[in-house]
This record gives sequence, structure tokens and C-alpha cells, in this order.
Amino acid sequence: MGAMAALGRGLAGAASAVLGGGRRGAAAVCSAFIQPARCYARPARKKIRDIPSHLDDLPPTMMKKEYANVPIINSVDDVVKRLLSLEMASQKEKMKVKTQQLVEKVRRSPDDNGSFEVQTAILTAKIRTYEEHLQRHPKDKRNRRLMLMTMDRRKKLLAYLRRARYEAFENTCKQLNIQYALPPAYSRRVTKRWVVKKAFCIKVFQEARKMKAPERLKKRREWQAKARAAKAAKEKQAQSEGTAV
Repeated sequence: MGAMAALGRGLAGAASAVLGGGRRGAAAVCSAFIQPARCYARPARKKIRDIPSHLDDLPPTMMKKEYANVPIINSVDDVVKRLLSLEMASQKEKMKVKTQQLVEKVRRSPDDNGSFEVQTAILTAKIRTYEEHLQRHPKDKRNRRLMLMTMDRRKKLLAYLRRARYEAFENTCKQLNIQYALPPAYSRRVTKRWVVKKAFCIKVFQEARKMKAPERLKKRREWQAKARAAKAAKEKQAQSEGTAV
């Protein structure tokens, strides 16, 4: 008990010395550890990248899609015009205007709203929006999956246009600035089992041809004999008609 009491009195004396006369020294010692700790605990600031957008070419004074063809829009106040323009528009409203611009480039007629070219233009606008979003949020797996599905749909439409209407396919790729790459040829992984199976199938096919060779030769000779007989009958008929004349 006496030892514990002496230890307590010693610790109390040391604390009073630090808090009393040795405050400056204690503060200097503490500051040497606190400053690096504060720098380490400071949150890291992410560098904001300036990512270009395919909506940057839209002028801010352009009206939204719903108010573009309203005749009274030119007589309203400047504040109202600004509220109805793309300057105050959301991303969704800007996307409507951009999609309409792309559709106007490739549509077949003013009433065309569902052709393969128009569908390709709509999917192209969606794909470019997904690409910009994934540049800012590369870990967004849901939107990456949606982008890949949209790209697959557009690839099928372009493949059909290339097959059926090649001129429309070229015009669509040119107007929408799409670089179309041909799909790779079908390639199958070569395994030992596949090689053995293919060799066996070839051998069976060759043996079947050898077994059917006499029958094919017999049929071929019959066809040749019929052809010679028909030719001889035709020549004989032509000679008889010539002598009759």
C-alpha cells in the first residue's frame, strides 16, 4: 500500500510539473506529433477532370424541345426565354434536343420515327451519355451493363442495314460519326477431343462415299445413256423433217 501511494504521488508531481512550469516544453513535444497526424488525417481531394460532353455543342439560347415551335415564344420576356432555354434545362431535356438533332440527320422522311436509321440515332445518343457517365463513375456496373446492351442492339441494327441497304448504312455511319468494325470470324477452341472427333467424322464420310461409289457410277451411266438416246432421237427427227421438206 505504501508503494502504491508513493507511485501515485510521483505521477501527480510529474503531471503538475508539466502543467505548471513545463508547459512550453510539453507543447513543443506534442506539436511535433500532432502536425503530421493532422496532415495524415486530412481527406484527400480528388482532381476533377474536365470531361468533354457531346452536349457541349448545344447553344444555351436554344429553346427546349417542347417550346421550340411555339409561335408566341418570341414575344415573351427575356427572363421567361431564359427559363425555357437550354441554359436552365436539365440533362434529360438536353438529351431530348440532342437526340432530335441526330434523328433529323438520318431520317428518311419528316414522318419517319421508327426506321432502322432513326433507332440507330437514338441508341447512339444513349451510348454517348453512358460513356460520359462511366468516365466520371468508372465503378458503376449497372450503367456499364446497360451501355453494353445498348451497343449490342445498335450493332444488330447496323449489321442489318449493311446487309439490306448498304447506302443507308454508309450514310448513317457518316452522319452519326460511327466507326463500324466488322465482327470477327467464328473461331472455335481446338481441343484434342475435337480433333479426334473431326478425324473420325471425315473417315466415316470417306467410307460412306466408297460404299456408295458403285451405285453412283451406275446411275451416272444410266443418265449418260438416256442423254445419248435423247440426242440421237432428236437428230433423227431433225433429219426426217429435212427429207420431208
